[in-house]
Amino acid sequence: VELVDLETLFRESDFLSVSCPLNEQTRHIVNAERLALMKPTSFIINTARGPVVDQRALHETLKAKRIAGAGLDVFEVEPTPEGEPITTLDNVILAPHSLCWTDECFAGIGAADVAAVLAMMQGRVPRGIVNREITERAGWQAKLAALGKSFTG
Repeated sequence: VELVDLETLFRESDFLSVSCPLNEQTRHIVNAERLALMKPTSFIINTARGPVVDQRALHETLKAKRIAGAGLDVFEVEPTPEGEPITTLDNVILAPHSLCWTDECFAGIGAADVAAVLAMMQGRVPRGIVNREITERAGWQAKLAALGKSFTG
């Protein structure tokens, strides 16, 4: 694997699978300019979050057959409005967003949830917080301390 910039990634990929969180930096990271870099034989797959892809730009790109196709299980607006143009194209595969439907996933989710609740009950910050910056806020710390005291006496 070679680390490359985004433009090279779009230009050289045969299959580009988008897997990133949605935030200010990633909203519409897949836009008309980057889609124009893709090969006509390439495919894009978005299983991240809908607004990571500029859906209007993707629709225009697919409609004009400038890329071979797309696979989507997330959409810019959810639920997807009836008559959404991208759903009518024959070079798009649409699927429900299922994240991960496995026994292992569900068992792990339960264990992670219990661990997070126990940490909070002990006045500790749980693992896996995505927006960790909130844990530095005085209000959040006060709530965590109060919660911990209410369970530990």
